[in-house]
Amino acid sequence: MNNLLLKEKVEKENSMKEWLVTYVGEKLSPENEEVTVEMIVEVMASEFPEFVMVLAEENFIRGYQQAMVDLESVN
Repeated sequence: MNNLLLKEKVEKENSMKEWLVTYVGEKLSPENEEVTVEMIVEVMASEFPEFVMVLAEENFIRGYQQAMVDLESVN
């Protein structure tokens, strides 16, 4: 699966993004000094796995619920 959003450069649009982009940039030192969504996910998964896991679980549950709704609408 290829998610183009992962390669998207993150702009420092607000104070939280500014902090996060700076943190990830210092942590990973990308050659072009651009921080992508994928880099942020990588650092978050490494340093704050509980947060990433909660998001993943919530996404899975919502997907499963939607599949059940879709399945019921077919019958």
